Amino acid sequence: MGEEQYSATMDVFPQQEKKFNKLFPFYEALKENRFTSTKCSKCGVIKWPPRTLCPECTSDELDWVELPNTGTIDIFTVEEVGVPMGFEAPLVHALVKLDNSDFRIFTRILDVNPEELEIGARVGLKVLDVSRDRVTYAFKPI
Repeated sequence: MGEEQYSATMDVFPQQEKKFNKLFPFYEALKENRFTSTKCSKCGVIKWPPRTLCPECTSDELDWVELPNTGTIDIFTVEEVGVPMGFEAPLVHALVKLDNSDFRIFTRILDVNPEELEIGARVGLKVLDVSRDRVTYAFKPI
């Protein structure tokens, strides 16, 4: 048997392929430990998560902008049961207010004992290697 071929149609992260999605620059920036989103070049609105169309004026003329990669926990929850296969319990999920912005994002918090976590805790971006040069993100205490 020859080398296995990687099928793009079976890719669980197709948004990271330039030829499949306009949002691939988000993942390219993540690989550089940069957290980004899109800004409409017509009306100036910045939204999270990144968009392919502006939700305010429907323009597709969007630029990539840096967002803060640190913030504070507004609220969090601990998932102890019903954890998806492949993940270890407990999972910590939080609403994080990014520094110097109005953005609040829902994200996982890693590398933390849930019993020691507090509202107001400082967190920073953690880039995670998924597979095949793919990345995703979470946050961790700083």
